[in-house]
Parts: sequence; C-alpha cells; structure tokens
Amino acid sequence: MRPVTTLLLVVFLLTTLRIACAADVGFQEVAIPDGDDKPLSAGVWYPTDAQASPHRIGGATQTVALNAPIAGQGLPLILISHGSGGWYGGHYDTALALVQAGFVVAAVTHRGDSFDDHSRTAQLWVRPEQLKRLTDYMVASWPQRASIDASRIGVFGFSAGGFTVLVAAGGVPDLSLIGPYCVEHPDTDACTVVRSTPGLVDRFATLPASVWVHDTRIRAAVVAAPGVGFVFGRGGLVDVHVPVQLWSAQFDHVEPAPDYADAVRAALPVAPDFHLVQNADHYDFLPACSAAAAREIPEICTTRPGFDRVEFHTEMNRDVVAFFERTLGR
Repeated sequence: MRPVTTLLLVVFLLTTLRIACAADVGFQEVAIPDGDDKPLSAGVWYPTDAQASPHRIGGATQTVALNAPIAGQGLPLILISHGSGGWYGGHYDTALALVQAGFVVAAVTHRGDSFDDHSRTAQLWVRPEQLKRLTDYMVASWPQRASIDASRIGVFGFSAGGFTVLVAAGGVPDLSLIGPYCVEHPDTDACTVVRSTPGLVDRFATLPASVWVHDTRIRAAVVAAPGVGFVFGRGGLVDVHVPVQLWSAQFDHVEPAPDYADAVRAALPVAPDFHLVQNADHYDFLPACSAAAAREIPEICTTRPGFDRVEFHTEMNRDVVAFFERTLGR
C-alpha cells in the first residue's frame, strides 16, 4: 500500500474513532399513539454531538442532552421491555451503554403493568402489541428516524419483559399451563397474581394463538430472568429463529429454577448465549438503587451478601453490547 494511501486510511480511522468515542447521549420522552387508548409513554436514548449534562429522569440522574439532534446514520435500534410494575427508564444503564456503542435505544412503559398502573398485570398478551407499537413509531414516525437502520433491530427484556420479547420474536405461549402450575406452586409471584383475579385461569385456557403479536423485524434478543418461562413448553419457541442471549440468576426467588430461564433455555430451537449469574437474585438485573430507593423498596434493592450489583451491571452491559454488536453488526 502506498504511504499516502496508508496515511489517509489512518486519518479516516482515527477520525471515525474520535466521533464514535466523543459522542454524548441524547434523550427524549415521547408519546406513542395507541389506538383509542391514551398514548404510550416511552424514552429514547441516542448518540449526539450536543453537550450532555446531568438530568433527573425518574429516580436516577443521567448525563444526557435533552431533545438534542441525533449524530450518525444507519444506526441499529434496540427496544427495551421492562418487568412487571416497572417503567421505561428501568434499564437506563443498559440503554446508556448501548448508545455509547452506537445504538439507538427505545423503551416503552407498558400501560396496565407499570409502577403506577396495575390494571392489566395479568393480561400478558397486551405487552407484545405495545412493544410492536414502539417499533412502528421508531421506524416510521420518530422525527429522527432517518438515522435508524430498520434492518438491524434487537430487543432486551427483563422478567415479564423477557416473556414479552420471546413472544415478539416468534414465541407462542400456552397460558393454560399456568393453572396446573399454580396448584403445585401456589406461593410464586405469578400464582399470587392469578389468585387475585377470579376467572383468570379459565380465560388463560381459552386464549387463541392469534392473540400473540410477533414482529419479524427483530433480529436478536436478550432475555433476562424471563417471566412464566414454563408456559412455552417444548414447542412454544420453535419459531424463535433469531440469536438469543439468556440470563439467569442463581438464586432467583421470583422466577425460580427450573421453571423459568431453564425452561426457556430447553425450549429454544438453537442454544442461546447463556449466562448464569452466580450469587444473584431476580432484581439484580435492575441497576443499583440510590440510598433513598433502598429505604423505600428494600425488596427490590437488597442484594445477597457478597454480590456487587454495580460491578455486575458493568459486566452485563458489556456482554449485552458485545452480543448485539455480534448479531446486528457494529
């Protein structure tokens, strides 16, 4: 290679690296039309060259540039589905890590199963449809959509969000399995919800497969501590053909082994990129809590002795980013 050509290549690579590393994180809250219901609330994080500064978003301080212009073209998109009782900012640290690697990230607050609205917690079939509406909005209506590469879409889901992601990726659950399961495991969180809703087991048994909304645009999925994993049985995930990264906590008391992550792992037609997190519990997949949150919601914020949630999230986010880079392209 001629010296001038080599020099130009080096300058190009250094310039590209500088832009990629120097970009800050932009953020905006958006409202997504949802038929006759009120709009869905969502958060969007994305690369920007605007100056970021600390902002209080929900219960955490994030260093972002509010409503800033996006930087870059052909950016892959990652969608996030939170767990039951959560909100769109529940995995903000993972969103920030993905944006710093060059992804656009969008997360929806699932109406009816959020921190301030428990009216549809048991209606699991509503969640995948809401996630699809988020995708539709991001690729067709978001004002900065021209920077997104709609052929490179991934999803991240935790707990009930993990269930949501598996359905969106092609899974068809059999909720009639919940009734017999709850006879044998009445004290699990899922069965507590079932008992609190009269007639729910009968409704589960009569749901048609057509109620489950899939999204063929999804190219890769990260699933952490999936809710009601056992409802996929042995055949419910045969049509999930995208790469899956699956996370499980060793001492998960909410989605305990072997009926949740292990059941999903066994049902997937292709072995997932599996991570068993030693000494972890269910809520360790959420970011570390502030001191105030630890006092208010200790059941979510408390970790097992010897487990460092901050250190774990650094490692997990690195692995999640690497997985999406590998499956969707850098």
